[in-house]
Amino acid sequence: MGMLTQEDTVNGTESSEVQSPFSVQHLAVAYHKKPVLEDITFSVPEGKLIGILGPNGAGKSTLIKAALGLVPSLSGDVKIYGKPYKEQRKRIGYVPQRESVDWDFPTNALDVVMMGRYGRLGWFKRPGKKEKEIAMDCLKKVGMADFCHRQISQLSGGQQQRVFLARALAQDADIYFMDEPFAGVDATTEKAIIALLSELKEQGKTVLVVHHDLATVEEYFDHVILLNGKLVAAGPTSTTFTSEMLQKTYGGRIAMIGQSAAAEKWKE
Repeated sequence: MGMLTQEDTVNGTESSEVQSPFSVQHLAVAYHKKPVLEDITFSVPEGKLIGILGPNGAGKSTLIKAALGLVPSLSGDVKIYGKPYKEQRKRIGYVPQRESVDWDFPTNALDVVMMGRYGRLGWFKRPGKKEKEIAMDCLKKVGMADFCHRQISQLSGGQQQRVFLARALAQDADIYFMDEPFAGVDATTEKAIIALLSELKEQGKTVLVVHHDLATVEEYFDHVILLNGKLVAAGPTSTTFTSEMLQKTYGGRIAMIGQSAAAEKWKE
């Protein structure tokens, strides 16, 4: 067992009987032999909105993909509620980056959301009336019920993002991983997304979000993970999202937003 990191101490995950929904021990990932993540160790508390922050190329998306087995890791251990990902798939919801999805695939919004139910049904059982009702309810929650029969290729970027959020909702997961859900969306969609995340939190769900806009971090997240190839810090936003930690994460110019220590949006 390696040295305890800041979040282990803050959350008491090593001494507490409460099982962390997501814990990482000495995770390392490389692309084409080039290190992307090195010796990452942390755990997160349950029922919180958690921002994953860092400059471009810091390994934020890679962290999520490695946790979900979408990219191979060189070493380390990832646990979802104390067990490997493969044993906990039904407890996990995932919203990928919008740019990584083939939006020309010939299907409508309702069918995309019903795909979120397959993990509950099993692949050989067709979704029925109940699944359709659940999918429609999820579309209503993201303001997309009127577009249920619209081909996804005909939706705007913000509408496509809402459909994928509805699909994740339909999974009825305990922990959600969202890779830049706010990227490229309009203000209305952003408000809809954060309202949805707050609702998930109220239900006791844990939500990890790759996020770029530092100006909204304190408003949106209870807990942050600061990455730049290595773990810089992890813990409650109030004590971790400080100018000192942001300087270590981003370098460059750090500004004061309001009365608290925060940073301007990172500009390379």
